[in-house]
Amino acid sequence: MAILVFFLCHWFLSLFSQTFFLHRYASHKMFKMNKFWERFFYTFTFVTQGSSFLNPRAYAILHRMHHAYSDTEKDPHSPHFIKDVWGLMVKTKNVYLDYRKYKLEPEPAFRDRYPTWPALDRISDIWITRLLFALSYVAFYVVFATHWWLFLLLPIHFLMGPIHGAIVNWCGHKYGYSNYDNDDHSKNTLPLDFLMMGELFQNNHHKSPNDANFARKWFEFDPTYPVMRLLHKLRIIRLRKI
Repeated sequence: MAILVFFLCHWFLSLFSQTFFLHRYASHKMFKMNKFWERFFYTFTFVTQGSSFLNPRAYAILHRMHHAYSDTEKDPHSPHFIKDVWGLMVKTKNVYLDYRKYKLEPEPAFRDRYPTWPALDRISDIWITRLLFALSYVAFYVVFATHWWLFLLLPIHFLMGPIHGAIVNWCGHKYGYSNYDNDDHSKNTLPLDFLMMGELFQNNHHKSPNDANFARKWFEFDPTYPVMRLLHKLRIIRLRKI
């Protein structure tokens, strides 16, 4: 039971960080927050993603490219130009690293004010930090795992952020239904997206990329949006529109 709770907490907390902070805030600026709360959620993302922490600036540039070039050869992670999920992850990683390590300056269309924190970025990017997170996951499993096969879950913990991205970009552009013709292959994979906290409403999102609520139809539900509404009411964030 302890392993299941730990796995689900890591899955959904890491996923919340990705959809709320990296995607909806860093990439699309769907809401504003003051410096304190930006640093709070920056730290929250670092802790919850752990060994697979994704740099907000690099993530945001990569995601803006995905929207601009959706399902074309210039899309950094379209499943329609890559033969399998592993290839999609590798291509995404290579483009991501170009911007995380500042090897490339983004095209003018993708230059913007992205959240950065140089001190935390340096700490998060060294191998010893990622290794310590990975060892902490292993230690938890050593103490609480009751069956050997539970250790097979560890690679998911190690690569949690990239795995979430691969699921969204592969499934969300191959499987499901479409509400809109966006001139790409974006799909809504799940009408009640509890698995990926709204990220699998790719067709809706590509239609209105700056709308904080990814659900459109009466039967669709984006679990992250009510949390954002609550944070808005608590004045932690200020949504661009309600």
